[in-house]
Amino acid sequence: MGDATNRPRVRVGAYADMEPGAPIRVDFDGIKVAVVRAGDSVYAVADRCSHANYSLAAGEVDGDQLTIECWKHGALFSLSTGEALMLPAIAPVATFSAEVIDGDVFVSAVTDKE
Repeated sequence: MGDATNRPRVRVGAYADMEPGAPIRVDFDGIKVAVVRAGDSVYAVADRCSHANYSLAAGEVDGDQLTIECWKHGALFSLSTGEALMLPAIAPVATFSAEVIDGDVFVSAVTDKE
């Protein structure tokens, strides 16, 4: 994994405008990402369920457990690691670096796995 400060970043919006537990879908250069505010933190995961290619940004978030659920078949993913936590998904989804800088939310344009 490279230095996060050298990664290209995309501004998602103002942190104060993000409703906790309400995913925002971001598309930059063909990369679709679901960005979620949970507690005082922000998380970003690939916006496609690894089971059936449905948008995770349309799913429900559990801010206490830090999970996002695919609305179509109920697959559950960790917001922090991308790990598939419940069938029918078995493969993880990519995670992205998300941070708050001067009140704005930024997401890196590459996955944390790169």
